[in-house]
Amino acid sequence: METADLDFFRELLTAQLEGLLHQALRTANDLVNEEDYHYTEYVDKASFDEDQNLRIRIRNRESNLIKKNQTALRRIEEDEFGICEDCGEEIPFNRLRARPVTSKCIRCKTREELAERAAGF
Repeated sequence: METADLDFFRELLTAQLEGLLHQALRTANDLVNEEDYHYTEYVDKASFDEDQNLRIRIRNRESNLIKKNQTALRRIEEDEFGICEDCGEEIPFNRLRARPVTSKCIRCKTREELAERAAGF
């Protein structure tokens, strides 16, 4: 991959990472700072608990995407970015632009997803 393309993806991934870290910090602060009021009705408490569960799921997704983003940046530094980790083929630019954290070409990713479905994941 050309240096200009790597610079483009490095900047894109760095900006995304900064945004994700900011959002993750805000989500974590919301979880910590949320006061657990004494609810007079079970419906209020159930609604609060459901909202907390949703925030935790969002935080987990943010955490996973942060890890993928950091891995993609590491792959750039190690000259592995844009190369499928399964087959070793170059990942097309358009796929990387659509999903810059990907480490697999569409063929290998499709194969992986089909295997996961067959295994019941």
